[in-house]
Amino acid sequence: MQLRHIQTVVPSVEGTNKVTAMAWSPNNVKLAVVTVDRVIVLFDENGEKRDKFATKPAESGGPKNYVVKGLAWSPDSCKLAVAQTDNIVFVYKLSQPERASEWFETVPSPVTCLAWPSAHQNTVVYGLVDGKVRIGSLKNNRAQSLYPTGSLCIAIACSPDGDSFVSAHADGKIYRFCFEDGGRNAILCKHSTPAYALAWGETIVASGCDQRVVFYDDNGRVLQQFDHSDELGESDPTIAAVSPSSQSIVIGSSDRLRVYNYNIRRSKWDASSPKIIENLYTVTALAWKPDGSRLVVGNLCGAIELFECCLKRSIYKGKFDFTYVGPSQVIVTKLATGSRIVLKSHYNYEIEKINVLGNDQYLVGNTNETLLVGDLASCRLSEVPWKISGGEKYYFENPLCCLVFNAGELSVIEYGNNEIIGTVRTEYMNPHVLSISIGGRSPTATEENKKLAYLIDAKTIAILDLVSGMNCANIDHDAKIDWLELNETGRKLLYRDKRHRLFLMDTSTEDKCTLLSFCSYVQWVPNSDVIVAQNRNNLCVWYSVDHPDRVTSFEIKGDVEDIERVDGRTEVLVDEGVNQVAYTLDEGLIEFGTAVEDGDYVRAVTYLETLNPSAETKAMWSTLAQLALNAEELVVAERCFAALGNVAKANYLHKINQESEGSMNQSYEARAQMAALNKHFKLAETIYLEQGAVDKAMAMYQRLHQWDQAIAVADSRNLPERDDMRNNYMTWLIETGQEEQAGKLKEEQGDIQGALSFYMKAGLVGRAAHLVMHHPELARSQEIIDRVASALMSASLYETAGQLFESAQLTSNALQAYKKGKVYGRAVELCRSAFPNEVVVLEEAWGDHLVSQKQLDTAIPHYIEAGRMEKAIEAAIQARQWTKAAQIVDMQEESVAKPYYIPLAEQYASVRDFSSAKKYYIKARNPKAAIEMYVAAGKWEDAHKLSRKYMQKEEVADMYLKKASQLEEQHKYKEAEQLYVSVDEPDFAINMYKRIRQYEDMIRLIKEYHPDLLKETHAHLASELQEEGQLAQAETHFIEAADWRSAVNMYRAADMWDDAYRVSKVHGGQTAAQQVAYLWAKSLGGDSAIKLLAKLDMVSVGIDFACDQNAFDFAFELAHAAAKHRLSDVHLKHAMHLEDEGMFKEAEEEFVRAGKPKEAVLMYVHAQDWDSAQRVAEGHDPDSISDVLVGQARVAFQNRDFPAAETFLLRADRPELAVRYYKEAGMHEDALRLAREYVPSKLPELQAHLEKIGAHVKSESNDILDKARMLETSGQHTKAIEAYLQVTPEATRDEDAIGEACEKAAELATKFLPHRAADIVTSACRTLVLIGRYGVAVDLLMGIDMVREAVETCIAGDLWDRAKQLASETGDDDLNDLVMERYESHLMKAGNAQQLAEVNVLAALDMYATQGQWDRCMSEAERHGGQVLNKYAALYAVHLLENHQCIEAVNVLKKFGAPSTPNNFNLYRKLTLDVLNSNQISNYSSYADLRNVLAGVCAGLSSSQHGTEIVQEFDMLTRICHYIALKCACHGIAELNDIYIKLNISLLRYTETIPADRAFFEAGIACKDAGRDNMAFMLLNRFLDLSEAIEEGDLNGIDNTDFVDTDIPFEVPLPDSPSISRDEREEIKDWVLAVSMDQQLDQVLDTDERGMFIASLHDKKRAKVYEPCVISGFPVLGTAIDMDNGKVANREDWNKFVMAVKTLHNDTLSDILRFLNTWCGAPANPSYAF
Repeated sequence: MQLRHIQTVVPSVEGTNKVTAMAWSPNNVKLAVVTVDRVIVLFDENGEKRDKFATKPAESGGPKNYVVKGLAWSPDSCKLAVAQTDNIVFVYKLSQPERASEWFETVPSPVTCLAWPSAHQNTVVYGLVDGKVRIGSLKNNRAQSLYPTGSLCIAIACSPDGDSFVSAHADGKIYRFCFEDGGRNAILCKHSTPAYALAWGETIVASGCDQRVVFYDDNGRVLQQFDHSDELGESDPTIAAVSPSSQSIVIGSSDRLRVYNYNIRRSKWDASSPKIIENLYTVTALAWKPDGSRLVVGNLCGAIELFECCLKRSIYKGKFDFTYVGPSQVIVTKLATGSRIVLKSHYNYEIEKINVLGNDQYLVGNTNETLLVGDLASCRLSEVPWKISGGEKYYFENPLCCLVFNAGELSVIEYGNNEIIGTVRTEYMNPHVLSISIGGRSPTATEENKKLAYLIDAKTIAILDLVSGMNCANIDHDAKIDWLELNETGRKLLYRDKRHRLFLMDTSTEDKCTLLSFCSYVQWVPNSDVIVAQNRNNLCVWYSVDHPDRVTSFEIKGDVEDIERVDGRTEVLVDEGVNQVAYTLDEGLIEFGTAVEDGDYVRAVTYLETLNPSAETKAMWSTLAQLALNAEELVVAERCFAALGNVAKANYLHKINQESEGSMNQSYEARAQMAALNKHFKLAETIYLEQGAVDKAMAMYQRLHQWDQAIAVADSRNLPERDDMRNNYMTWLIETGQEEQAGKLKEEQGDIQGALSFYMKAGLVGRAAHLVMHHPELARSQEIIDRVASALMSASLYETAGQLFESAQLTSNALQAYKKGKVYGRAVELCRSAFPNEVVVLEEAWGDHLVSQKQLDTAIPHYIEAGRMEKAIEAAIQARQWTKAAQIVDMQEESVAKPYYIPLAEQYASVRDFSSAKKYYIKARNPKAAIEMYVAAGKWEDAHKLSRKYMQKEEVADMYLKKASQLEEQHKYKEAEQLYVSVDEPDFAINMYKRIRQYEDMIRLIKEYHPDLLKETHAHLASELQEEGQLAQAETHFIEAADWRSAVNMYRAADMWDDAYRVSKVHGGQTAAQQVAYLWAKSLGGDSAIKLLAKLDMVSVGIDFACDQNAFDFAFELAHAAAKHRLSDVHLKHAMHLEDEGMFKEAEEEFVRAGKPKEAVLMYVHAQDWDSAQRVAEGHDPDSISDVLVGQARVAFQNRDFPAAETFLLRADRPELAVRYYKEAGMHEDALRLAREYVPSKLPELQAHLEKIGAHVKSESNDILDKARMLETSGQHTKAIEAYLQVTPEATRDEDAIGEACEKAAELATKFLPHRAADIVTSACRTLVLIGRYGVAVDLLMGIDMVREAVETCIAGDLWDRAKQLASETGDDDLNDLVMERYESHLMKAGNAQQLAEVNVLAALDMYATQGQWDRCMSEAERHGGQVLNKYAALYAVHLLENHQCIEAVNVLKKFGAPSTPNNFNLYRKLTLDVLNSNQISNYSSYADLRNVLAGVCAGLSSSQHGTEIVQEFDMLTRICHYIALKCACHGIAELNDIYIKLNISLLRYTETIPADRAFFEAGIACKDAGRDNMAFMLLNRFLDLSEAIEEGDLNGIDNTDFVDTDIPFEVPLPDSPSISRDEREEIKDWVLAVSMDQQLDQVLDTDERGMFIASLHDKKRAKVYEPCVISGFPVLGTAIDMDNGKVANREDWNKFVMAVKTLHNDTLSDILRFLNTWCGAPANPSYAF
C-alpha cells in the first residue's frame, strides 16, 4: 500500500488543538471531524467543508469541560454517535435539519472509546474509564454492560463482518466479544503493554509503548510481530486504522505512518518502510474512507491531512482508471464522467484481472476462486465461485444479468446476487436463441419471475425456472429453430424456425399455436406483450397475445428495421430502400395489455373506452371481462359485458353490485350469485347452505329447472315439502312430455312397471329391454318379452332383441334376430354353445358381409375360420394386405396358389421389395419378368445373376442390348450405359454419349475401358469443339490432352488474348505467360500495349522479349513510354545487334547512347580499327585509351615488333604486361630489366620462374651473400648481419640462400652482439617463417630461450607435436592450455573430426553433425552412451524430420533409444504427427516402430515428475499408434474384420491428432465394405463435409448436429490439402448421393445398449467415462479383461484376437501380442477368457 499526500484539509495551528476523533460515513459522502473545541465539522469526500455543529454537554446548560473521545457512523450513514468524557453518549440523526439527538445514555464513568458494528444497525458499543464495556440499543432505547474488566478501556475495534469486536485495556488485556449465540466474551490475550493502537483486519493487530506490533488470530495466538524499538526516530504508536478490504493497516505515531499489508498468497503481513512526514507531530486520529481510496490523518496541532491510498493504478483503454486500494478491492473510475464504482471481493481474494466489456458498461474481473461481474450503470456487483479457464464468453444483452458460456455450459449471474441463479448445458450461444426474463411485470404479486429459454439441440427448446431450478417446459419442434424470446413476464414464448414459421407458446400450459408463415422479422414491443412481425409485404401486430387469431395487418414496402417506443408513441421503422418510414401503432391497445398485466383493470377500461369498436377491441373487452370476474372486480366486469353487448350478464352483474354495494366479501348472496354465473352451482349451493338459506338454494335450482338438485337439497335437510316437490316434479315431467325422465324417476323410486310403461310410451324400447333384462321378475312374463321384442324388431334393434331372447333362454329366436340384424359376433358366440354345426356357415357369411361393407381386412380371418382360402386370399389382395396374402398363399398347394403368384410379384416389385417379387416370379416360372424388373429398377448385378442362372448368354446380351436401345430412346442414358457395360459392350455406351454430345461421360468410359486412347480422344474432341466455336470446352480437352499450347494458339487465333494469357499462366508457367502477354501487347500496339504490360507488371519483361526478337522499335516505344530507366539497356542491346551485323558506325552511336563507350572502343579494338578506337576513347572514355594501346601492343608482339609493343605498353602504364609478354617470348633478360625498373614486385616471381625452367640469369641474392661474407670475414659483424638480413623473399626466390642468410645472421648476433640477439633472431625467424622454415625458426628461438615465441611459431607452422613437447617441458599450465586450445581450433577449422575426438568428443560430434556425417557421429556417440548418445540421437532425428524423413527418424530412435526427457517431448510430438499425417505411410512396421518408441517414452514417465497431463498425452499417442498398427495388421484378415471396423470407428475420437478426412474415409469405407450402409453413409457424408472444409480452409460451415452426443471432436486441424485423391472423393460423393435417396436408410449413427454412439467413451447421460479396449478401442461395457496400468479389453474382442493369433500363425499378430505384453501386461501366451 502506498500513501500519497493529496491536500491539507485543515492546516495546523500554533500550539495544541488535538484532533480527538474522525469518522467516514459508510456511503463515502461525509467525513466527521472533532477537535478539543468539541465542534463537529462535516467535510465532503473531496475535503471541502460543508457543515458543522457544536456538541452539547450531558447536562443542559452545563459546563463544556468535556472532550469528545470517539465518533462512529451508523451503517446507513444517517446517524452519528458521539462519545464524551462527561459520562454520556449521544446519537445524532443528521438526516433531520435540526440534528436532533435520537438517543443518548448517561453512564457512571467517562467514555473513552466508541464503535458502531457494521452488521448491527441499532447497536453502539463503547468503553468506560472504569473498565466496563457497554452496549446501547437504539431500537428499544436501552443500554447494558457487556462485561466489566476493572481496568480502563483504551480502544475498541470491530471485526470486518461487524459481528464481533475487541477491546483493549490499561492492564494490557484484550477482550473479544461475539454477538452470535446471545453474546460471548472472553479474554483474547494479554499484550505486553496497553494496546493504544488496536485494529481488526484479516487478523487482530495491537501495539503499545514498547513499539512492538503484534498480530493475533481470532483465538489470541501470536501470528507475527514486528519490533521497531531499535529503529532510529521511532516513537510510541498512538492510533491504528484498518482498510475497508481488511488487508492493510496503518499505525500512526510521531511524524510517521507505518503501513502493513497482508500477503494473501503467504498468509503473512508485510511491513513496508515508514512514511516519515516532517513536523507532522503526534498522530491522534485516523479514518479510512470506506471505498479504500483515501486516508485522513489528524494530529496534535489540529491539522487534517488527506492521503491517497493505492497499491497500484492502471489506465484501461484510455477510458477507465483502475485504482487498487487493496488486493481484493479496486476502485473503477470512468474518466469521461468521473463516476466510480468499488469492485470488492467479498471473500477477500486477490483480484487478478479486470476487463470492461459490453460497450464499456459491464465489469468483469476474477480472483483465483471467484468471478466478479458488475453493471456500471446500476452499480450492482456480483461475486460467484468460479475457476477461470480462459475460454469464457460473456453476453450482456440482458441489463439484469450476465450470461457466461464455458465448455458447453451456460451460467446465469444476476447483478447484485452472489450466487449463480442457473446453469444449463447447451452448445447454442447465439443471442437469438437465448432469452431470459427476470423481474418484469410478475403474473402475481407474490411470484418471482426468473426464466431462461434456450436450445437443448437445434430442434428442442427448454424453459428453465431459475427460482426453483426446475424445467417449466420442453418443446420438440420438427425444424431447426433460429430465433426465440420470452416476454417480460416469462408467460409467453415466441419462437421461429428455419422455415420462417412463427409460433407462440404459453409457458404455463405448454399450449402453442402458429402465428405466421414466411416470417422475416419478429419482436415484442418494449415494456408490453404486443407482438410485431413481418410477413413478406405485410406488417402484422397482435395487441392481445391471449387471442392470437386477432391480428392487425398493414401493407408495407421494405423490411422492418426496429421498434421505437418513446414519448408515449410506438413506431415500427421500415427501411424502404431510399427512405425510412415509421408506422405508428395504437398506443391505447398497447397500454391496455400493460395495464392488464399490472392488474390495473380500471386503467384498462379507460384505454378501451378511447378506442373505436373493432375485432381487436372486442377481444380485449372479452379478455378484460374474464380477468375482472376472476379478480372479483364486478363493476369492471359489468362495464366489459355492456361493451360486448351481453345485456344479460351486464344486468345480472349490475344487480349483484347493487345488492352487495360493491363488497362481495360482505354479501354471501353476491358470492353465491357469482358462483352460479360461473356455472359453479355446487359452490353456490354450499354458500347458501352455510348461511342457512336453504330456500334460496332450492329456488336457484328451481329457476334453473334442476328439480332433482332441488329435491336433493330438500332431502338433505329432511324438509316436509320434499314429497310435494317430487309429485310436482312428476306432474311437470308428464305435462312437458318428458316420459324418459319420468321413467328414470320411477325407476329410482322402485316402480319398475311404471318405469317400463313410461319407457315404452316414450319409444325408448332399448331402455325398456335393458330394464327387463336386469329385472328377472319382468323377464318371466312372456307377454312382456313378446311386447318388448316386437317393438325392438320393429325398431330394427335386432342385437338388443337377440340379447333379450337370449336372456329369456329363447336361443332359436335369438339366433334369428342376430342373423337378421347381421350381428354375426353374437351369433357365432351363441352357435358355439347352442348350434356348433352352424359356426362355419356363419363365419363365411360374416366374411361375405364384411366384404360387402368394404371391411376386407377384417373379413380375412373369418374366411380362414370358414376354410375358404380363395376368398381369404382375394380379400387380402383387395384390402392390399399383401403380407397376409403372401402368408396364406405360401401355405397353400401350388394348384390353389398359382393364380396369385404374378399379382404378388407385381405388387412386391411396385414397392421395390425385389427379393420377394423375384421369389414369386420364379414360382410362377416367369424369370424373364424378374430380370426385367431388376433392369427397370437399375439392379444390374441382380439382373445379371438371375439371367446367367435362367437364360443363355446370347439371349441375355440380345435382351440387354434391346433394352438399352429402348432406354436410350427414353433418354435414360445412365441406365442404358449400365446395360451396355454389363454385357461387355462399353463401345456402344461410348458411341451413345458421343452422339448425344455428353463428352464427360464419354471420356469417363474411355478412361476406364480404353485408357490408351484417352489423350487422343481429348485432342480429337478439342479440335472438333474448336471448329464448332465452343472454345471453352475445347480448352478443357486440350488441357486434358496435355496440349495447353494448342489451347493458347486457339485463343490467339480467335483474338481472345485474355483466355490465352490465362491458360499459359496456369499451365505453362510464368515464362509462357510472359511470352503470350508480349505477343498480346505487340498485337495491340501503341498505348494499349503499354497499358496492358503495365497492368500485368511486365513492361521490363516485354522490353526484354522485344530486344531478343530484334523488335527494337517496339522496345524503344515501351521504354520511352513506361520504363525510361531501361532505355540504356535497349540502346546497348541494339548496339550489340548492330555490331553482329557489321554496322560498326551505327553500333558506335548506340553504345555511346547507352552510356557504354568502352564497348564501342572494344568493338573497334576487336576489328583492329585503331584510329576509330583511339577516337572514341579520347572523345568518350579516356580510361579506355590504355585498352587501345594494349590492343596495339598485343598485335605488335604477335608481329614481333618488340620495341613498338614495349612503347605501347609503357604508354598505357601496363609494364607488367610487357614483362609477361617478354617472359612468354623467352626474352628473359628484357623481362628482368623491365621488372627491376618498372615492377620490382614481380621480380621474385620472375626469378622463381627462371630458376624453375633453369634459365641462367645472374641472381641478385648471390651478390648480397658475397658481400655479407666479405663483411663477416673482415670482422664487421654488425654490417654483415645487416647484409644477411637483406636477403629476403622480396630480394630473391632462392629459399636456401634466404635460410642460410638468416641462420648466419642469428649465429653472428648470438656470438658477437648478445645485447641485440633477441631482436635480430626474432627478425631472422620472421623471414624464415615467410619461407615456411618453421623448424629452423624454432631452433633459433630456443637457442636464446624464447620458449613462448618458439611454441607460437610451432603453432603457426602446424608443428603440434613439438609445440606440445615444448609447452609440457616448461611446466607452464597456461601455455599448455593455449597449445591445446589452438590445436582444437585448428582441427575444427580443418574439419578433422577424427583427431578432434581425441581432444574434445562433444566438439567432434558437433562437427560430424554439422558436416552431415551422421553415421560417424552416432558411432562415436554410441561409444560414450548415456546422455551423449541420447542428445545426438535426438539431433539426428530432428535433422531427419527437417528433411521430411520421418520413418528414418523413427528408426534412429528405435535403434538408439528415446529417453523420457522433457527436452525431447516436442520432438516426439512432431515425429508422431508427421508419421500420422503422412499419406505415404501405410505399412504395419512403420506404425509399430513408432508405437514401440512411444511406449518406451511412456515407460519412463511419472505423474509426480512430469505431470499428469504429459503422462496422459503420451499414453494417448501410444494408444493411437497401437490402434493404427493393429488396424493395419487386421486388414484383409476375415476373422478380424469386425475388430478392423471397430478400430477405424474408434480412431475417429482422435481426429485432433490424425487427419480427420482420412479417418472418416477409412472408417466409412470399412463400414461400407461390411454392408453397414447406414453407418457408412453417416461417416462418408462427414468425410465429404471435411473435404469441402479443407478446400475452403474453414470449419464453420460444417453441421455437427449428428455428432453432438459423441466424443468425436468438432474443432479439428485442417491439413493444407485433402488426404484422399479427387477421384476417390468423387466416387464417394456419387455413392453418398445414391444412398441418400434410399428412404429405408435411417441416417443415424449406430448406438449400443446405453443409447449412446457405439464408440463413445463418455456417457453424458450417466456422467460416466468408460475405459477403451486395447484391442478394438470400443468402450468396455460388459465383462472386461483387466491388465496392468489400468488398461482393459473387451472379452469378446480379446477372444477373437487370441483365436486369430493361435490359428493364423501370423508374425504381425504375434508382434502385437508381444507389444501388449510389454505395454499393459497382457499374457505372452494367452488363452481364452471365460
